[in-house]
Amino acid sequence: MCGITGWVSYHRDLTSHRHLLDAMTETMSCRGPDAAGVLTTPRAALGHRRLAVIDLPGGAQPMTVETPDGPVSIVYSGEAYNFTELRAELRRRGHAFTTDSDTEVVLRGYAEWGTSLPERLNGMYAFAVWDSRTETLLMVRDRMGIKPFYYYETDDGVLFGSEPKAILANPLVAPVVGLDGLREVFSFAKTPGHAVWEGMRELRPGHLAVVGRDGLREHAYWRLEAAEHTDDRETTVAHVRELLEDIVARQLIADVPRCTLLSGGLDSSALTALAARRLARDGESVRSFAVDFPGQADNFRALDVSPSIDTPYVHAVAAHVKSEHRDIMLDGSVLSDPAVRRAAIGARDLPLGLGDRDNSLYLLFKAVREQSTVALSGESADEVFGGYPWFHDERREAGTFPWLAGGARLGDSRQLLSEDLAGKLQVDTYLDDHYRTALREVPTKDGEEGLEKRMRQVSYLHLTRMVNTLLDRKDRMSMAVGLEVRVPFCDHRLVSYVFNTPWLLKTFDGREKSILRAATRDVLPESVVQRKKSGYPGSFDPAYLTAIKRQAEDLLASRHQALELCRTPVLKEALAAPPEHITDGQRAVVERALDLATWIDLYKPTLALG
Repeated sequence: MCGITGWVSYHRDLTSHRHLLDAMTETMSCRGPDAAGVLTTPRAALGHRRLAVIDLPGGAQPMTVETPDGPVSIVYSGEAYNFTELRAELRRRGHAFTTDSDTEVVLRGYAEWGTSLPERLNGMYAFAVWDSRTETLLMVRDRMGIKPFYYYETDDGVLFGSEPKAILANPLVAPVVGLDGLREVFSFAKTPGHAVWEGMRELRPGHLAVVGRDGLREHAYWRLEAAEHTDDRETTVAHVRELLEDIVARQLIADVPRCTLLSGGLDSSALTALAARRLARDGESVRSFAVDFPGQADNFRALDVSPSIDTPYVHAVAAHVKSEHRDIMLDGSVLSDPAVRRAAIGARDLPLGLGDRDNSLYLLFKAVREQSTVALSGESADEVFGGYPWFHDERREAGTFPWLAGGARLGDSRQLLSEDLAGKLQVDTYLDDHYRTALREVPTKDGEEGLEKRMRQVSYLHLTRMVNTLLDRKDRMSMAVGLEVRVPFCDHRLVSYVFNTPWLLKTFDGREKSILRAATRDVLPESVVQRKKSGYPGSFDPAYLTAIKRQAEDLLASRHQALELCRTPVLKEALAAPPEHITDGQRAVVERALDLATWIDLYKPTLALG
């Protein structure tokens, strides 16, 4: 895992702009703490920060191979989990390798197969290849969008980076956010390709783009397709188990310490158990980590997506699989530290209002990184198998994104917007247009009607909209501390297979995630098998709530620029509530106000609201 950036210009000599590429590359230092590299040529400049995971002595980047017609160079972030098979095939085709890295496999794969290479990859990746033979740049992002990739077209080429901050470090780009950008920030329904910052684009999952003297052309090399599912229940469950065992085995490959992120839910527990079984073959134990908060049992409030406390289930799994387990305890004073909020906002480049959940995720990853470099996460299983409560109640029939139906907590913070700004943004209209656009993309199958048709739509919305938000959050927070988080449930083979499994089969036992439960129950404690879906926990520590209220009061007293976007009476009302009685909506308002102020202080964006 790494951070990449670069610049292609057909009218400048980039060898005289090395200092600018150095500045762009330096913004990625957290993503790649182990090494830095830069390549400058007249037309292309590539920058790389490395987190060494495979082939620690080799694998330095930017990497170049010579061909009879000229050099080809790459900057690459991520992992190709099938690199050993591809390397064997390339050797049969006459390629000689000088490293053991998957980067060289991808680079030589491009030299062999050109732009059809991505179709052969299994993994999480974002990479750019500069082909001096044709003076073209190939930009590629993995199928599910696990690894981020942003680009900005200039008058004579393109700038790109793993994160917007790399692009914003170039003086050609102004940090401007317009109305559509703010609509994205306040909608929690990510528009594929939208990058919030004016003029910037996100390379869509499963897409590649080719940049040449005639401009930039982007197209899909993979998308979800509707197909007939012919397997019966027993075969389906067995195939999912077979896939999971293969996926976990592939994603455990690393030359550095590995672990799992364990919440005690079905998803992370299944991965931890399968990883433990696989590692036991080599005489190893699995490491596991979980987040917890002092006094959580006394302060906990059950929410729709978090109805139970994690800790008892975490400990049951750890004992069951004999993992080397550690709870990461985070108290309110640490979570509320403004420096932690700055780190979290700086990692995401945006003020998305998740507050303590972002802060705690950042601190969890920071603590995990002290002992491991690679972690397996259960992220995305709910989107793949249908785990959220709204998959199973009336919200799935709502004429909007189901996770926003019924007054979601994140939606509550929109009441913070000033009347003028809310009128300009018209977030509900924006969401409605986005929702209808997304529905038009859903692949269809002849004869599929009623509930099966609707649940295909609901699954598609989660796999192409909601999951992108969560994957981006997981990548940014983990890479901000140099931790590589892998997401086995995003393997495209598993995603495609389950996407086409009929809904009645996905819920054959009358519950959420029936297939996953059946496929893994033999390796899990019964308490975890029976546990209802419970999302990433928030802190209910009164000390945290008291601290953020005090910070928001100071914000009001300072007349901060962020207040120009806010309806201050709403913020004052939230601050008037005692910590023990503050509602989820009021808490969301306070968190959003602090996030906005922190973002403005860090990025000093120009807000184009006319």
